Formats: sequence, C-alpha cells, structure tokens
Amino acid sequence: MKNLLAVFGFLFLGVSANAQNVPTQTDSATRIEEVKVIAKRKIETDMKMSVSVDEFLASSQKISFIKRGAYAWEPLLNNMGTERSTITIDGMHVFGACTDKMDPVTSYVESNNLSAIDITSGQEGSLHGATVAGSIDLKRKSTAFGLEKKWNGAYQTGVEFNNRQFFNLGNLSYSGEKFVADGSISFRKAGNYYDGNQDEVNHSQFHKFNTSLGLAYKTSPLSSIRVDAIYDKAKDVGFPALPMDLWLSRAMITSVAYKQLFEEGLVKVWDTKFYFNTIEHYMDDTKRPENLVHMDMPGWSTTYGLVSGANLQRGDYSAEIQLNAYDNLSIAEMTMYPQDRSNKTMFAYSWPWVTTRFAGLSMNNSWDISEWSRLNFGGSLGLNYNHSKYVEFNWIFHPGTPQEKCRILPGVHASYQLNINQFDFSVGTGYGHRAPSVSEAYGYYIYNSFDRYDYIGNPDLKNEISYEANASAGFKSERGALEATVNYFHIQHYIVGKILSLGSPMNYQSVGVKGYTSLNHGKLFNATLHANYDIFSHLHWKGTLIYARATDDNGGNLPFIRPLSYQTSLHFMHRKFGIQTSLNGDFAQDNYSPEYGEDLTPAYRIWNISADYTFDYKGFKTVLQVGAENVFNQYYSTYADWGNIPRMGRNLFTSLKFNF
Repeated sequence: MKNLLAVFGFLFLGVSANAQNVPTQTDSATRIEEVKVIAKRKIETDMKMSVSVDEFLASSQKISFIKRGAYAWEPLLNNMGTERSTITIDGMHVFGACTDKMDPVTSYVESNNLSAIDITSGQEGSLHGATVAGSIDLKRKSTAFGLEKKWNGAYQTGVEFNNRQFFNLGNLSYSGEKFVADGSISFRKAGNYYDGNQDEVNHSQFHKFNTSLGLAYKTSPLSSIRVDAIYDKAKDVGFPALPMDLWLSRAMITSVAYKQLFEEGLVKVWDTKFYFNTIEHYMDDTKRPENLVHMDMPGWSTTYGLVSGANLQRGDYSAEIQLNAYDNLSIAEMTMYPQDRSNKTMFAYSWPWVTTRFAGLSMNNSWDISEWSRLNFGGSLGLNYNHSKYVEFNWIFHPGTPQEKCRILPGVHASYQLNINQFDFSVGTGYGHRAPSVSEAYGYYIYNSFDRYDYIGNPDLKNEISYEANASAGFKSERGALEATVNYFHIQHYIVGKILSLGSPMNYQSVGVKGYTSLNHGKLFNATLHANYDIFSHLHWKGTLIYARATDDNGGNLPFIRPLSYQTSLHFMHRKFGIQTSLNGDFAQDNYSPEYGEDLTPAYRIWNISADYTFDYKGFKTVLQVGAENVFNQYYSTYADWGNIPRMGRNLFTSLKFNF
C-alpha cells in the first residue's frame, strides 16, 4: 500500500498533462483561435455528410457496434462493451436507463450539436473516470468570443430511401465580444428497412427529436460563465432483435460552467462545471402480439455531478488535472401481465434503486524530453460507492450480501513517443481497476435475448484489473503514410455470465438463469494497419485492416470480438465536384462462442459510392450529395448483429446542406 501511495504521489505532484491536446500556449488570443478551429470540425465522413453519431463513430478504427436495430447502437471500444469504457458528454457522466442497453449515451446527442469526439484507448482514457477499454468524450459545439458580432450556422435536409428516413438538422451560432450562443435542432423519422433479400425487417422504425442550447457570457477579459442544455426525445423505436420495443425515451442534460484563463504562472486554464441530467426510458411490447405474456419495463436514471480541471505548463512539461464526482440513481421496474392486462401477475425491480457515488482525481503528464521524443505518464485514483435500497432482491441469490459496497479504483499509465525523420514510434503500458456495473452487481432477472438467459447480478464481484501494453509504428512521406498499432489487455476477474444451478427463469422465453461471475482472466489483442496515398493531386486512396482476438482463462472465445475486417476507399476531388467509393467487409467469424449465444457468421463485402457538388445559392455555400450504400444489395449479418438480424440492403440517399 505504501508503494502504491508513493506512485500516486509522484504522478499527482508532477507538473503537467495534455492527454487530449488541450492548448497550452500562454497567449490567450492563441487559445481562442484554437478553440475556433475545434468548433469548425464536422461530424461527417468522406462517404456521407448526413451521418448519425453512431455512423460517425463507426468510421473509427477502434470502435465497432452491437446492433439491435437501426437505432441506438451500443459502441464497443477495443472490442469491449460499455461497462468497460467511459462515455461522457463534455466530461459529464450520463447513464442510460435501460437494462437492455437500448439507450447508450451516444443516443442522446446529434451530429449537429457536436464539434468533435475524443476517443482515447485504455488507461490513457482514465481522465474522466475508472476504465479498462478507454474513453469516448462527446464534445459539444462551443463558439468562441469575437471582437465583432457575427452569426453563422447550417441547415441540412435529406432522405434515405431504403427505410424512408427523412431528416432535418439545423444549427445557429452567435458570437460577440461578451456574449455567445449556440443552438441546434434536429428531426429524424424512419420506417422499417429492407434487407438484401428485399424482405421488410419489422420493428426497425424510429422517430427522434433533439435540441440543444448553450449561452456564454464573458465576466472579465480572461473569464466566462456558460450554461448548456440538451433535450432529446425518441418514440416509437423498434428493435427487431428484441422481444420489446421502445415507446418513449426522454433525456434532459444540463450544466453550468465557469472558466478562468491565466496569462502568468503555472496554471493556464481552470474550468469547473456542475451538471445534472435525467433520463426516462419506457419499454413496450404491445405491438408484439406473438408474446404470450406482456411486460412493462420502465427505467429512470438521474445524475448530479462535478467536473473541475486545470491545465498547467512549465517549460517542457505540461499537465491536465481533473476532479470528477457524481451521484447517480438507477431504477428499473419489470411488471409481467397475461394477455388480459387487467390481471397483474408479477412485479420486480430489475435495478432495485441503486445509488452510485464516485469521486476521482486524475492527472495526465507530458514531458518533451527533446525535439524528437516525449514521455507521457499519468494516473487516477477513484472511490466508488454503491447502495441498493431493496437489497432483498440480491439476498435471494446472495444471502447476507451487504446493502452497500465501497471500492478503491486505482489506475496508472505511461508511454514513450519517438520521432526520427519520417518515422514515428510509441510504446506504452497501463494498469487499472473498474467496478462492476449496476447490472453486473445488482441486476435482477435481466433477460438477454441473445443467449436467451435471465441474468442475475452479484454485489460481491471483485474489481476487474487490467494490465495493458500498446505500441505503434508509422511512416510519413509527402504523398502517403503507413501506420500500425497494437494493444494487448490481460484482465483479471473478467466478468461474464455463467449458468446457475439454482433459480428458474422468470421470462417464458428464457432457457435458464445465469449469474454474473468472474473468470480468472480474459485476454484481448487488437491490431490495426492503416495506409493512405495521394495517387494524383485530385485522387486519394486509403485503406485499413483490423484484427482482433480474445480468449478466456480456458482458451475459449470471448463474445462480440471483431473478425478480420478491411476497408479501402478512393476519393476524387476536382474544383467543386467530388466522388468517393469504398469497399468494406468482414471475413468469416470462425472464433465464435456458442457458450454466449454466438454462431458462425459468414464473410461479406459491401460497396458504397457517393458524389457531391458545392455551389453558391443566394449567397449561401451549398453542398448537394447523392449516394448509395450496399450497391449490390447484399444480404448479410455481422458478428455483432443481435440475434443475427440482417443489415440494411441497398440504400439510396441524398442530402442538401446550406452553410452561412
């Protein structure tokens, strides 16, 4: 214990860190200019400018998705689920209210109210809290103050023909010397989509409305206060892979922040934010007449929190220190009815009023050893507290388990970067803990339609402990670049579900009951090879090859691990015209896990193409884009499609965007 405290003392007393490229210049005007650059980044891909947040994240080499339908995909970072990653909005912790993970944090924002998405792998992502896989931070748009009053914005509309999706996205910003405002609004409405066999995939429709507002006032030349709010509403959302759909989901995400810049001294920026968010989520199976027993599954999640961070710099050192604290209450109910809904048959809390309180201090440090080498190191120390109001649900399977649990969650990481002429190298390592999620610790009869088991939580689970190693090597020339990255995770007490010998299933569709337990360890390996090359001044190529492998302590396969996959694309640009085409696919998923409900997934390949034209219309910069996804209308399902639901067949799309 003394050695552990000594390590943390060294990490937190060090001067510095810049894990997410926070500007460290002492000149405040320079900092403001960099903020402007960040705000102008677009959440869109080369192939499609009208992407959803999920589609944009899918373009990352580190992220794949579990899909239960056409809406609210569950992001997998480094082939690990959301329990093992930290997903935040501007550093704020938001927790979904669905026991079936049908409302990940990414489903409560839209592409037009974000400026960037920061993806950090492994323990380097511990700045926002304890993690194993890493972190995803969704950055909202934040217009900088300006010397002159200025308005700007964009409006985008379009249609996707396969599922008859219509969308309208608008955002508007005002910048003045002492006041700025950012606002956005979006509507999406889609029907059922059709697969590659031209069969309608029932219960795949969705309706979504999202709006946001941010107001900032400069309280002094170097300080400001800002308030933000996001309201999101989804209704009539179908999930073809599940026996239930979503009747209504609502979220209100709010914050107030104070920011202070310093022109002299060690501290350059201090930013403190108080936040509150509340989510309600109502499952519905009334449109599933095939269900012999109907079920209501509402859920609620309420979070209060604080994020306070400071950027420091002295000489060749820089640092970022951050304090995170939050209080979350998660409630989920389950009421089962016969066909005659006037007769109530069973009620239970699948999340029995679970309170989670977390407080953590994190620091990332960066030391420029020379012009061609850098050392990054940091760590975090968190305290996680859980309390279950109705602990009697847990006592059924775990008699005498305490009503509350407190855990210490340490983490450390270090990496070395070397740049020699056109070559870049890095090597790093990490060590960290994570606490079991609410479902893993306190879940009560949560039905998993993938393997058809009811799941029971275990409050006495040990912390998962991750040992991580990573490395990369790259080469850059005037016309192209080549980069290879690898990481390896050895995770002790890896949490999975195992069949219980006691208890009977509660859901009539279940084949048994599983309880969350810990394996001795799990091992995950990820490797990526990425290249790009400028064939001509107007013709560019890039390609990516991704490989992953994961096994348990007996050498068996772990579930939802991406098979060997690839993507290659060409992008041609000339004056105001652009055309791009891509080919992507997966090899067969041979390393599947029948124990967790998986089966062999065949290989597939998908060809996409789009074209865009930029022109001026009544003084507005306008972009028109048309394209087609899955041009050859292939019927396919991936390793991460829940219950082998088929993906969308050929999809023609068009969009029109005005910028001003």
